Amino acid sequence: MLSFLMWWLSGLAFALVVMVALWQVALRIDKISIVDPGWAGIIMMLVLAFGMLSDGYDLRRFLITFMGVMWGARLTYFILFRRVIGKGEDPRYTEWIRKWGADKDRKMREFFLIQAGVAAFFSFPYLLISRNWQPSLSAWEILGFLIWIIAFTGEAAADIQLELFKGNPENKGKTCRCGLWNYSRHPNYFFEFLIWVSVAVFALGSPYGWVTIICPAIMFYFLFKVTGIPKAEEQSLRSRGDDYREYQRTTSLFVPWFKKKQAPHVV
Repeated sequence: MLSFLMWWLSGLAFALVVMVALWQVALRIDKISIVDPGWAGIIMMLVLAFGMLSDGYDLRRFLITFMGVMWGARLTYFILFRRVIGKGEDPRYTEWIRKWGADKDRKMREFFLIQAGVAAFFSFPYLLISRNWQPSLSAWEILGFLIWIIAFTGEAAADIQLELFKGNPENKGKTCRCGLWNYSRHPNYFFEFLIWVSVAVFALGSPYGWVTIICPAIMFYFLFKVTGIPKAEEQSLRSRGDDYREYQRTTSLFVPWFKKKQAPHVV
């Protein structure tokens, strides 16, 4: 237990150092949104370190490391090159900056440090799994990996579909209803949540793995109550108005599901 704690505390220290450096970069370029790829990148690097340096069963370590690194690398690249570099500040953070006022620099520092703690927290299931020495995979681990494949593919597909839609100038001001976005208003968030469900299911094959259920639970809270769905819905209503209201009426909020019938057009 002590060894596990020391490993995790080392990961936390690494996350704090990286986030302090990113905070300095954010001050220089005046862009808080760099925290998002940093958060995913930190988890990816911790997963890689835990997988390479732990002494658990080789196949188990390979699978969970593959899951974490693939997730982190894709998300870091996507956010960095699609939403940060060459783009303006994220509207969520623009609103925060306005509220922070003259206290912006201190609030930014606190926010980046909190994100370091959150990143370290979400890395602990990978450490727990990587240290499991049992020399065979359980049904839970196989099921978790299969769920991860579905979740990873779904999230990547949703992001690509939205980017292709946004890349067409004719779609400016319109709501994306292509592919997965025809069945959920936030398929990217749904599959991100499912990623963490898959890790928790995988962890059930390790001692104390049930504890990791807290990760998808907290991710669900973040998506529904903090910076995920509420902010995205508000921004969409401001920018697309009645078109998005109709989309809200006919399309599932989170879980991909069949469309509701559109209201009849009255002449």
